[in-house]
Amino acid sequence: MLVLLAGIFVVHIATVIMLFVSTIANVWMVGSSNLGTASAGLWLLCNKTCEQLPVSSHDEASLKAVQAFMILSIIFSVIALVMFIVQLFTLEKGRRFYITGAIMLVCWMCILIGVSIYTARFTGKMPEATSSHHGYCFILAWICFCFSFIISILYLVLRKK
Repeated sequence: MLVLLAGIFVVHIATVIMLFVSTIANVWMVGSSNLGTASAGLWLLCNKTCEQLPVSSHDEASLKAVQAFMILSIIFSVIALVMFIVQLFTLEKGRRFYITGAIMLVCWMCILIGVSIYTARFTGKMPEATSSHHGYCFILAWICFCFSFIISILYLVLRKK
């Protein structure tokens, strides 16, 4: 049981770190242009230098929503981690980690909404690029989506022994 709890804890910490990286780094879309390789994230467009991400007024609300949901997912994931540690020491034997699982499900939903909006609105839209593809931050966000769902289900099913 201790090994299972330690494993879940390590995967949860890895998920939090990957959420931080995927939200902060600017490699959601990568494209080639006549100036070289460019990458765009949720915040900046980087070629040789980084500058404010140029977004049309039509897509600005979508980008703000993606930014907000990714930040919320980080917040809920950290809260769930803290709640797991608190429940680990205060929960009676035989009880389940319902609060931690519920908070992690909210984190999972925030990741789902944020990455889905980005996929629907910004896939293939790379300013000044001839060809573009998804970067590692986009892939990390989908990996965090899977991990957070698995972790939340494990928290809901797991009993403290």
